[in-house]
Amino acid sequence: MPATIAGDHAIVKRLFNRLLPKSWRSSVVTVPVIRLHGTIMAGGGQFRPSLSLASTAGLIEKAFSFEAPAVAISINSPGGSPVQSRLIFKRIRDLAVEKNKKVLVFVEDVAASGGYMIAVAGDEIFADPSSIVGSIGVVSASFGFPELMKKIGIERRVHTAGQNKAVLDPFKPEKKEDVERLKVLQLEVHETFIDLVKERRGTKLADDPDLFTGLFWTGKRGLELGLVDALGDMRTVLKTRFGPKTQLRLVAAPRGLFGRFGLFGSSKGFSAPDIAAAAASGVINAAEERASWARFGL
Repeated sequence: MPATIAGDHAIVKRLFNRLLPKSWRSSVVTVPVIRLHGTIMAGGGQFRPSLSLASTAGLIEKAFSFEAPAVAISINSPGGSPVQSRLIFKRIRDLAVEKNKKVLVFVEDVAASGGYMIAVAGDEIFADPSSIVGSIGVVSASFGFPELMKKIGIERRVHTAGQNKAVLDPFKPEKKEDVERLKVLQLEVHETFIDLVKERRGTKLADDPDLFTGLFWTGKRGLELGLVDALGDMRTVLKTRFGPKTQLRLVAAPRGLFGRFGLFGSSKGFSAPDIAAAAASGVINAAEERASWARFGL
């Protein structure tokens, strides 16, 4: 159901409910739930979906169209693109203000780095005692192959217009000035991240020198540091807050017969080159994604 139709349906339902005698009115509260799970990056595709504004905007819009006292968001992400993280954060906050709704965030295994940036969009953040939270920092990782190139007898040829167009080329020796330039960029992104966390968490944050160093903690320690508001799971918290009859309504993307991202669920199908290209690029993406989760022992 499109967000506009869902919104109209909610309005009609609310008006009809008001016309009924109080004893006849439904006492059931429905809370929409969004699952933001996975690494955060622009792009993605049929074979390797990822979290980005493009992939989540529709779900977020639909969740806020419900006639509900709050929107619940389940987060399980080791982070990724700082830009996409902030764009998702901003879309959630913009709609929360526009619709005047509370946002309750529930951390599953991990909400770290960009995952935590999205989490602070919540008016309240809940975590399991063993969840991983934090990692408020910026990282850039790559490989260097200059010695390998020499051993196998391959010459690297790069031609640019602009002396800085080939900085940090993994096939050339690393230059000190290139690394210093990268660190300046990282510090700027880090400051933006820190400012956002301070703005959202305010006086809840503990005065701890390690808070913004990129370290991460369990949900239990995160509570002491002010990174989360309480320990608990979604079902228990929502039923305690809104009543035992509270229903959780998962807001999910429409799926084909065999899955939205499955080979047979696609509306256009895939050619052999499509599948081969996706498999080749997927090996690298899968390794990077695996490394992101592995940082937190997951």
